[in-house]
Amino acid sequence: MAPPRILLCGDVLGRLNQLVKRILVVNKSAGPFDAVLCVGQFFPDSPEKLQEFMDYIEGRSQIPLPTYFIGDYGIGAPKVLSAASRDSTNLGFKMDGLRICDNLYWLKGSGKFTLHGLSVAYISGRQSLDGQQFGTYSQDDVDALRALADESGIVDTTNEWPSGVTKGAVTSNIPPGISDSSGSDSTISELVGEIKPRYHIAGTKGIFYDREPYSNLDVVHVTRFLGLAPVGNKDKQKFIHAISPIPASTMSSAEISMKPPNTTLFPYKFIEETAPTNQATKRLSDSVSDTQYWRYDVSQKRQKHGAGDGDKLCFKFVSFGSCPRGKKCNFLHDTEAREQYMRGVCFDFINKGKCERGPDCNFKHSLQDEGEGFVSRRSGSENAKPSRSKNCWFCLSSPEVESHLVISLGESYYCALAKGPLVEDQVLIIPVEHSPNTLSLPSESEIELIRFQKSLKMYFKTQVKEVVFFEWIFKRGIHANIQSRQSGDSKRAVPIPLSRASAVKQIFILAAEKLGFQFVTIRSKFGFPNSPLSPCGICFVLAPQDLLSTLHGDNDSEGRKLLRAQFDDKFSFFYVELPDGTILSHAIEENEKFPAQFGREVLAGLLNMADRADWRNCKQSKEDEMTVAKIFKNQFKKFDPNQ
Repeated sequence: MAPPRILLCGDVLGRLNQLVKRILVVNKSAGPFDAVLCVGQFFPDSPEKLQEFMDYIEGRSQIPLPTYFIGDYGIGAPKVLSAASRDSTNLGFKMDGLRICDNLYWLKGSGKFTLHGLSVAYISGRQSLDGQQFGTYSQDDVDALRALADESGIVDTTNEWPSGVTKGAVTSNIPPGISDSSGSDSTISELVGEIKPRYHIAGTKGIFYDREPYSNLDVVHVTRFLGLAPVGNKDKQKFIHAISPIPASTMSSAEISMKPPNTTLFPYKFIEETAPTNQATKRLSDSVSDTQYWRYDVSQKRQKHGAGDGDKLCFKFVSFGSCPRGKKCNFLHDTEAREQYMRGVCFDFINKGKCERGPDCNFKHSLQDEGEGFVSRRSGSENAKPSRSKNCWFCLSSPEVESHLVISLGESYYCALAKGPLVEDQVLIIPVEHSPNTLSLPSESEIELIRFQKSLKMYFKTQVKEVVFFEWIFKRGIHANIQSRQSGDSKRAVPIPLSRASAVKQIFILAAEKLGFQFVTIRSKFGFPNSPLSPCGICFVLAPQDLLSTLHGDNDSEGRKLLRAQFDDKFSFFYVELPDGTILSHAIEENEKFPAQFGREVLAGLLNMADRADWRNCKQSKEDEMTVAKIFKNQFKKFDPNQ
């Protein structure tokens, strides 16, 4: 198969007529091309260009090729992007772009997706400290991209140039007037140094620059940096460029490691710099007591304790207990703030003294004393147990059950391969009783559920894989069904490559942020992301019998106990159990828009399988399903707890 052909474009600045005209000419003379990637400011820089721009957005003019942009700022951006965010077709976790109009897609935040066989990593917007809704990226976007792009990509797109990119380059080839002081970003330098793409594309400088390839640290391939000029610039500098890179999967080691004669050394030098200290944060809410607010007025706290740079808390540290940037992080690593967050206090309240979501926020807006965390909701009256349905796909007595997919049968639960699976060996853990979820079943049935989970973990470890378990509980659900929101829920086990396991937590956190909520994080007291005796961020002293329980795996049941305490069947509920034992959960409010296939969509993004996010795209014939099930049962036999 021929390698994909991609057009790269600089700042569009709303000049879509000129861009479309140029695309049509290039596509006719040198095409066909598969897609267009745009960097730099995409929206107009003056009101005069807005009407031309809106002609395309509103369908009066057409964009000829699938076009992706990351410069989500300029005149008209808030209106257009807010409408796109509310569009029902854009709900869920979409790293391959939110549709703006036909053939136009907004790459929001940060992410990584596959475009015609090419791996594309991106971070949208520019670095800013003023927290605008559009046009800027956050530290969470940076951390998420680090987690997602732990394997070298082919193309990396950013708006601003990386600081220091001209270091070591041939002086005569550097455009005059280039300076790191304007339109350059040291964070981008660090990201590119970690991601190590084969191509790095950027805009915003207003000039064209094709740098000599440079060597990377710890990998054999080179990186080519390309800075593109704005569309229709007066100096007639190049604003569109074509590439047709060969996917690395089809290249030999010699081809990948080949270095052109003009290759230079790695240009970026990571220097720990002290960020400029802003003035003390202004008090944001008179309703917060002086004592409580001072406790987390981190600008004052920094002056008192001399800890960290910057005047805000590090979300990574507060939510996870650690930050990969360590001392390089420009935000405060505060253990007291982390303790409050673990007790269910809103991060914005801790960080700013105020939460803009107000009563719509699912978290607490007051500081909590020790022992007040994770108090269960009022229990209310219990719902009657749902009746068995003859048409339920998952009741074993139903004529609709897909019995050929069943791989193991216990007393309270059975395991079956998923219909229309994300990956071939995706497994469902399903209650035998006609129950809407796994959290409302009697506590004694937990033993068998955990036994199934452990068996699956052991089985997939032999294949160098970790397992992610997640459950979507619809409050009016009936029984387990991976695809349908109306029919209840099961527990899904999705195996993922070991190399992607460390990225799972961050990608779920990022997906939640894009949908406008924060997960509640649960770590069982025996969880051991680092070691049995010292979980990440918290240290516990275990008695010998506790250590014995840990080694026997009671940490799983501890986490489930905390989860059951949170669950209220008056609300829909989603949770995911990560490979390190952490559980992320979210109670869905009555009017909250929450995609029924959220867990699957997130993992599809992680595995670069966006086209398989919908189970209906992955249907197999019954013969193929029977073949896969037979193979799985034979391989799983020695791990099956019911054999």
